[in-house]
Amino acid sequence: MKISTINLGSILQLPCSYANTNSSSSRAGRNVGKDVKSKTKPNGKKPPAEEKKQYLEPEFTKIRVVDFDLKELVVLPREIDLNEWLASNTTTFFNLINLQYSTISEFCTGDTCQAMTACNTIYYWYDERGKKTKCTAPQYVDFVMSLCQKLVTDEEIFPTKYGKEFPNSFESLVKKICRYLFHVLAHLYWAHFKETVALDLQGHLNTLYAHFIVFVREFNLVDPKETCIMDDLSEILCTPAPPPAPLPAPSAPTSSPSPSSQNHVTER
Repeated sequence: MKISTINLGSILQLPCSYANTNSSSSRAGRNVGKDVKSKTKPNGKKPPAEEKKQYLEPEFTKIRVVDFDLKELVVLPREIDLNEWLASNTTTFFNLINLQYSTISEFCTGDTCQAMTACNTIYYWYDERGKKTKCTAPQYVDFVMSLCQKLVTDEEIFPTKYGKEFPNSFESLVKKICRYLFHVLAHLYWAHFKETVALDLQGHLNTLYAHFIVFVREFNLVDPKETCIMDDLSEILCTPAPPPAPLPAPSAPTSSPSPSSQNHVTER
């Protein structure tokens, strides 16, 4: 089946720096297999006590690129096949998250990020042979983007030609991609939010994160146990903003009532 090309960034009316991407990842690297997470450092020591989460402060969470309910963007249209919708959205999120990470990649180094951290969780990587890889955050992200690019550009998995069917394993592979992309988003908030604010890109990150979370929740693509480490942020960003309070009705001019109008009731 032919994948419908849907530029979600354009729908969101985002700046070109956020929305315009191509299907080729800007980060090349080895193709690797699966990951595992741990709440201890690679040397067996517990991570430091949880720091104050700057990204939860109201002055930052209120900054968005859009101000409407993102759920309207992720609901499956009646005329679109489910797999086509998942393929189009997954590919777009891969490109956007890869682009968002690239904005702070110069700050994410082997020295500054010696492990792939998010809150009090450290993610490890296993290659295709099951060998555990101790890697820095930039290495981990490189593994993620390489694997995602390999999958979304594989015609046998993400078909783009008319009449080509999606494989039986398609949904499980989409879930794998979304899980890895969540790790990258969580790391961006946990380790590089200050740099994101300095670049004045927190509104883009907030919108991208909220859109992604609403999407994976809509189609049950990521286990809630995986995303629970960011539940505090998710609940803030994914809750539709309340409608603005109505303006108060203008008050009626005051005047001395005439005898005939004293018993008159005005309804507003």
